[in-house]
Amino acid sequence: MKSDFESNFFSTNKTLNIRGRFISLSEPKIMGILNVTPDSFYDGNRYTTETAIVSQVEKMIDEGATFIDVGAYSSRPGAEVVSEDEELKRSIKAIQIILKNFPNTLISIDTFRSEVARVAILEGAGMVNDISGGADAKMFDVVAKLKTPYILMHMRGNPKTMSSQTEYVDLLKDIFDYFHVRIFKLQQLGVSDIIIDPGFGFAKTGQQNFELLNHLDQFKIIGKPLLAGLSRKSMIWKSLLTKPKDALNGTTSLNTIALIKGANILRVHDVKEAVEVVKLVSLMEGNAA
Repeated sequence: MKSDFESNFFSTNKTLNIRGRFISLSEPKIMGILNVTPDSFYDGNRYTTETAIVSQVEKMIDEGATFIDVGAYSSRPGAEVVSEDEELKRSIKAIQIILKNFPNTLISIDTFRSEVARVAILEGAGMVNDISGGADAKMFDVVAKLKTPYILMHMRGNPKTMSSQTEYVDLLKDIFDYFHVRIFKLQQLGVSDIIIDPGFGFAKTGQQNFELLNHLDQFKIIGKPLLAGLSRKSMIWKSLLTKPKDALNGTTSLNTIALIKGANILRVHDVKEAVEVVKLVSLMEGNAA
């Protein structure tokens, strides 16, 4: 007989409550990336004006994005530190622009700072995407108090140091244990809408990233929706001896694998292509309408 914790830990919640709207993940959804930073690894300095933000968000919504993920602090390897005030200024400006022009947009705030998350939610964001997995000691409390869905990602260190923290006793077990501890803490605080992200490219070598993708389906045992963030990452373009701008085909290939292995959300720069992948995989699995 399972304990209460085991029943909660291994129960699958495929519906997210985002600001009172219930979003089903029975069919995979697309999260469009909006980096409002000058130094993102792929699209830095592209979406820093109101015109550019509106144009890109409109494009992603029209192409089928369910969520828009606003990031104001580059998480590329070796990224420089951005002050909290600057991150707040960038992210809140973007959220306000989006909601002024597209009031029904479901926005995720990509931050590891609890204060940025708190203010963003009060400004209209509906979900927190935390690459640090709660490194900020106040983050879990903020998420619990504001009753916000939370994306729990695996990472070690921070963007500046993570490349040197890639030694694991057992890659899959270590990541699983990481999720186990944090999900328990979140559930103790009353957080029920938890999405897990294994963190491709974060404190992992290229080989480890592919090992993780190959065994992605094993994380389904955790019973939480699974997000895969593979878009144009170095595991693709370094493997193919190319550059991020030429990594769309590789991204589509790996997104297909991620869906087959159970991903519920794809976080991408290129929404149209990801939507097409979802449709084709759904047809293959006999789930398409």
